[in-house]
Amino acid sequence: MRFNKVINARLSKETDRPMMKKDPFPVSEGLKNYLSTYGRDVKLSIVYKDLLNYRYANSLKDKNGKSTHWETAVYDLKEMEFLKDALIETYAILKTEGDMSYAKHLEVDRIDFCEFGNSVPFRIRIVNKINDNYDYFYVKHADASRIYGLELEHILSPNSITFLYHKNTLIEEHIAGIPGDTFLTEHLHKLDTNKIRIAKEFVKFNERCFARLLGDMRSYNFVLDITPDVEDYQYRIRAIDFDQQSYEGRLNLYLPQFYKENYEYVDLVLKNLSAEVIEQYRLEERTSMAYRVVSNRKKLMDLVNIMMKDELTENYKIKILRSELNAYHDTTYFSKCSSMGAMVKRQLKFLLLKHLKNIQVKK
Repeated sequence: MRFNKVINARLSKETDRPMMKKDPFPVSEGLKNYLSTYGRDVKLSIVYKDLLNYRYANSLKDKNGKSTHWETAVYDLKEMEFLKDALIETYAILKTEGDMSYAKHLEVDRIDFCEFGNSVPFRIRIVNKINDNYDYFYVKHADASRIYGLELEHILSPNSITFLYHKNTLIEEHIAGIPGDTFLTEHLHKLDTNKIRIAKEFVKFNERCFARLLGDMRSYNFVLDITPDVEDYQYRIRAIDFDQQSYEGRLNLYLPQFYKENYEYVDLVLKNLSAEVIEQYRLEERTSMAYRVVSNRKKLMDLVNIMMKDELTENYKIKILRSELNAYHDTTYFSKCSSMGAMVKRQLKFLLLKHLKNIQVKK
């Protein structure tokens, strides 16, 4: 998608807004088998409903004293004793394949939950008692959309994702970074911020989301991971919300460039990159994705073939999206798609096939 078509991205239309809430889709037998085959389905010490028995909750404030979407859950002492042991064991399974030899150093410092999120997640704060270092992980009600989103991110993006599933419970590692909206207000205008590199990364992120049909990438649904480089900083934008993987019907909702919350990132692109350079970065990202497909071809095919059979949205949205993809690509290639999984498969093939052929020729 050309960025010069979205100079009005600051404007908001109701038809271009994703649903704030969606119902979770059940994990099918086919998806369960996939997760078991590839080591994601692991017996856990805790399930989502175990965390629902809190007595009350306190509003959680940020470092500036401002209320967040999170609340801290408070449990009975006996309930908390069980939860601490189970959560530390779960953390060990997530991080060290269940090696409990270091568990005695760990403590559950806090359990937060967020009713704002689709999966109503619980966020667990784990502290190392020796050095006070802390980490987070999440316990969520499993949603097939989110699992497909996590797995596609792991296969197709430059970011590996660690998550586990068992009995309708989803365990996810914390994805570190500065929230995209916070970066705009607190970091974008600093003197040492390289705006050209941020613009480049936003173009690539935009391309990744569109290629695998990941929706709702507003600035608060992704983070910026900043890495010091030889002479400057490198930036990577990482999605943290996968609930609307292949869910919406409107094509624009799969392009971060169209959200008003991302206007300042779009403005960076328009001010710092020429049309030719934008196309270069889009090509670079598609080439990188093609190499990842080659490396994970069987796994990706197993995933999308199961995805094609699963119900992941309403039928009318499938009709809208296949029509808009046909119009965008000037083709009838998507006309026979009867599921979101089928459109993901054809979208990837349409955008990456030329690059895959070039890679095969080189080999």
